[in-house]
Amino acid sequence: MQHITLIAAADENNAIGLDGKLPWHLPHDLRFFKNTTWAMPVIMGRKTFDSMGRALPGRTNIVVTRNSSWNCDGVWNAGSLDEAIELGFSLQVREIFIIGGGSLYLAALPLASRVYLTRVHTQLNQADTWFPVLPDAEWSIEWERPFLMDEKNPFDYSFQCWERIKI
Repeated sequence: MQHITLIAAADENNAIGLDGKLPWHLPHDLRFFKNTTWAMPVIMGRKTFDSMGRALPGRTNIVVTRNSSWNCDGVWNAGSLDEAIELGFSLQVREIFIIGGGSLYLAALPLASRVYLTRVHTQLNQADTWFPVLPDAEWSIEWERPFLMDEKNPFDYSFQCWERIKI
């Protein structure tokens, strides 16, 4: 079975970004993200790609942009989310990942069967980008692994895996 999976880190109010940047630095979350998405297609919006500044190594990078002349070495571009998903699944993989930003998460949520969410146990004072709410009637948490802040990770956080409820 093929899965469309969203992967993100969000605070208690679903904030995920400010001024095109992640609002925290959590090395353990970055390692989880890398290990989870390794060797799989990752789909992102152009602003998300620009904020990273480069293609993510070890993954097929697909950027959704309305600018058909946009290109970057080693990156596929797609004119729509549907086109990006088609490109991703053309690689015969079991899972493709939507990695941001906020509007792409919102558009992809109805198509997704799984969400990996790092819940950062804080509430940001400022944010301009949010992860969509996962409606209780449609999603259930399959597992959760809590972690306490430490010298490298400045917030308590939990890795969560959500699955769409099959009707």
